[in-house]
Amino acid sequence: MQRVKAVIFDWGGVLIDDPAPGLMQFCADALDVSKKKYTQAHLKFAPDFQTGKISENKFWSNICGKLKVPKPKRRSLWYDAFKTVYSPKDEMFALAGLLRKKGYKTAVLSDTEKPAMKYFYRQKYKMFDAKIFSCAVGIKKPDRKIYRLVLQKLKVKPDEAVFIDDRKDFLDGAKKVGLKTILFMTVGQVKAGLKKLGVGTD
Repeated sequence: MQRVKAVIFDWGGVLIDDPAPGLMQFCADALDVSKKKYTQAHLKFAPDFQTGKISENKFWSNICGKLKVPKPKRRSLWYDAFKTVYSPKDEMFALAGLLRKKGYKTAVLSDTEKPAMKYFYRQKYKMFDAKIFSCAVGIKKPDRKIYRLVLQKLKVKPDEAVFIDDRKDFLDGAKKVGLKTILFMTVGQVKAGLKKLGVGTD
C-alpha cells in the first residue's frame, strides 16, 4: 500500500458542524419567509453562487425575485448568517494541526460561497498547506477536476492522499480519481480510519 503523504479535509460537516440548517433558518428569518420556502429557492440558485458564477448581490436578486420579497439591506447577509452559525469541531482542527506537525501535507477542500470563504480566511488557520474553495476555482465536488486540483497544490499522487468528507457522493468522486477516503461520522472513527491507513494520530 502506498504511504499516505497528505490528508484533505472537507470543511462544512467535518471541520465544523454542518452549517446548512442554521443558514437556511437565518436567511429565512431575515427575509421573513418560511424555512421551507427559502430552502426551495436557495437550492435553485446555490450552485451558481458556490461556483462563483454569480455574485452575492445577484444571488439575493434571484432569491428575492423568486420569493417576491424585498432584497436584504445588509452588506452581506450570507456572511452574517455564516458567522452566526459557525461552530468549529476543535478536535478536528487539532487533528489537522497535529498531522501537519508530523510531516503530513494538509488541505481544506470545500464547496462554499465567497462570503463564507472570506470568513474562513479571517480565522487565520495555520494548519493547512492548501485551501481549495469551489467559489474560487469554479468547480464543485464531485467533479474530478477539483480533486486533481488539490492534489496538484499539495504535489502528491492520488494514492498518497486521504480525503475526509461527510457525504458519500463526494467521496465517490474522490475515489474515481484514486484517492483514499474516509466517511466522517465521529472524530474517533476518523482517527481509527487514518490509523488503518498507516497515518499516526497520537
